[in-house]
Amino acid sequence: MSKHRAHLARLAPHIETIAAGDMAEQYGALCFRYGEANVLEVLLITTRETKRWMIPKGWPIKGLDGGQVAEREAWEEAGVKGKIKNSPFGYFTYLKAIAGGKTIPSVVEVHLLHVRKQYQKFPESGQRLIEWMMPEEAARRVREPELKGLLMRFALEQAGPVAAG
Repeated sequence: MSKHRAHLARLAPHIETIAAGDMAEQYGALCFRYGEANVLEVLLITTRETKRWMIPKGWPIKGLDGGQVAEREAWEEAGVKGKIKNSPFGYFTYLKAIAGGKTIPSVVEVHLLHVRKQYQKFPESGQRLIEWMMPEEAARRVREPELKGLLMRFALEQAGPVAAG
């Protein structure tokens, strides 16, 4: 529980901004595949500045919808391509570090991306660590409580049909 309180405490100074709807908007991709022995894996990357574990995400791009932005970010940041689900899977909030050491609250619309191919060379190759892992491990590594929840919800939803079939 203390980790959740710490997250909320970091957001607290921004409550007026959040209440006014002045949060930054981003789009992210929860990238997944079925690895060896058909085991569900998700992809995490490290951020360039703080090196914390995160999913690929980025700012809106004129002319692209949220799913298309998430798909592009997954390619640019992690070198993966696949089938994106255009309807959002969920949302999470975090504090985005900006110039001058300031932070702004950001909400990330998350889309599922079933990865079909991973490339060695891509726009941001060499700038981040990229790792495939089980969703439960990914949930342990990310800091944002809502993203942890999305990863666990995804694992549970994916386990249902596999266990039944």
